[in-house]
Amino acid sequence: MQNEAQEVFLDRAVNAADLGAAASGLSPLDLFLHASIVVQLVMVGLILCSAFVWAVIIEKIILMRRVNREATEFEDRFWSGGSLEDLYDSDGAKPLHPMAAVFGAAMGEWRRSARITGIDLARGGVRDRVDRAINITVTREMDRLSRRVVALATIGPVAPFVGLFGTVWGIMHAFGSIAAMHNTNLAVVAPGISEALFATAIGLVTAIPAYVAYNVTSSALDHFAERMDAFGTEFAAILSRQSEERS
Repeated sequence: MQNEAQEVFLDRAVNAADLGAAASGLSPLDLFLHASIVVQLVMVGLILCSAFVWAVIIEKIILMRRVNREATEFEDRFWSGGSLEDLYDSDGAKPLHPMAAVFGAAMGEWRRSARITGIDLARGGVRDRVDRAINITVTREMDRLSRRVVALATIGPVAPFVGLFGTVWGIMHAFGSIAAMHNTNLAVVAPGISEALFATAIGLVTAIPAYVAYNVTSSALDHFAERMDAFGTEFAAILSRQSEERS
């Protein structure tokens, strides 16, 4: 009986030592280095996707702040009561931001129509061309502002499944190692399972910011598109009124 108790005590001591050694080797770097090559590739791919996501997030934050600030400054000049011709020459002819591009497209179309001999600026054809110029410019500018946002919408839902693939592959690899060693000790099982689950963790860390950033950025872009549409509608009304005054 005493010998059995000593054996049990020694087994527990060995297991405790093994678990302590295993726990000390569960740092993220160790989990990556000891994972199978397939799981390592999955991890590297997810880490690169995460870096891309954060680069897009930072770029869109800076971009949206800049275009909103430039739009506010331009609208202040537009509504200040100055000459539209002078504003076109300074901002609209070579626009440097989306709001100036909308103004330049509408004003440029109206000026080209005004140079046609004998044309009635108040007729529907001129108004239709101005409206089309505004709509096309808004669409083009929004396409430019929305660049790489679709990638966020793709990475967000896909990244967890890629991480899950790495997890499944890692668990299969771990069970294969267990079968080869004929040992089901927790100290043997834990590292392989931890390496596999680490891939899912990286997938979630990649997906959550991408999903949140996509929703926030899409909302900001929709708001700015509505702002440009509202400005274009107001400017088209001003041009229409000026056309009727000239006729």
